[in-house]
Amino acid sequence: MPPTSRPLRKLGFLTIGLFDEADPRRGHESTLEIIELGERLGFDSAWLRHRHLQYGISSPVAVLAAASQRTRRIELGTAVIPLGWENPLRLAEDLATVDLLSGGRLNPGISVGPPMHYDRIKEALYPDTADAEDFGYERVQRLLDFVRGKPATDFSGVEGFEVFSERVQPQSPGLGSRMWYGGGSLRSAQWAGEHGMNFLTSSVVKAEGPEGAEESPDFAQIQLSHIRAFRAHHPAGENARVSQGLVVIPTDSATPEQRAKYEEYLAQRTPRTTSPQGPARLLFAPDLVGTSEEIAERLHAHAAFREVDEVAFALPFTFEHEDYVQILTDIATRLGPALGWRPEV
Repeated sequence: MPPTSRPLRKLGFLTIGLFDEADPRRGHESTLEIIELGERLGFDSAWLRHRHLQYGISSPVAVLAAASQRTRRIELGTAVIPLGWENPLRLAEDLATVDLLSGGRLNPGISVGPPMHYDRIKEALYPDTADAEDFGYERVQRLLDFVRGKPATDFSGVEGFEVFSERVQPQSPGLGSRMWYGGGSLRSAQWAGEHGMNFLTSSVVKAEGPEGAEESPDFAQIQLSHIRAFRAHHPAGENARVSQGLVVIPTDSATPEQRAKYEEYLAQRTPRTTSPQGPARLLFAPDLVGTSEEIAERLHAHAAFREVDEVAFALPFTFEHEDYVQILTDIATRLGPALGWRPEV
């Protein structure tokens, strides 16, 4: 097994937090229980996906506020909050509040771009400003400025019995250095580096270049180019933080029924990994299913994995609570150690 150039230092996981429309509380409670389990198993971080107008967590910051009171050590992240749905000033207030409640454990991951199905929801989301909203990097810059303490107004001081601040309140020391950008292109990697953010890279990248220029683009090499571009433009250089989020499903302690379910899941998703998808030429990484030894061998051979020392392995969308317990337990007790990781508990 070839050695990694960067020993795995931080082991995390990512979940979508699905729920049943008829009983949404149970789904949210399941997510909180999974985060608590992650802490007991020694994981360094737990991350929540973000879904609007779907049956997945729509308010991860609120859920992480609850998680902050049920855990003491594990870092809590979002992967990612789509800023097109958010007011950066209001989001900055929420993030700082939850970071303080957690004792400085929040790792907000964000991304830009128009909201999904924007033409169909813009009148509900931005009834008066739909055509004027900016969904580019400037929206991220506004959030960063507010989180990092730049003035939001030129008014401050005392008015009657009330005291006003020119900065977003509360301010949480250190939160500005724990802001992550979720990107899948060279441009986003470079922008995140130039603005001193951390970089979340997932199981989806853009197969950049003219269509047909490369018949079989290599996911790992594309992702590697993004990581190197990010670090080349980051003030911290090679020490800039990058987290990789591939889908891994170890089967060491799985039942025969679970293994069959996982193999079926893999078979359904594999065809989309063979070539770039859609006008944006999105390239999906193959999911990794097998024993921890088999998955570790494939990761050690993955060009991008060899250059990161943090991961947030993604849990599949549609599995049951018991499946996540089995997968997380195997990741923490078998796969993590096979990758050189040791829990800090």
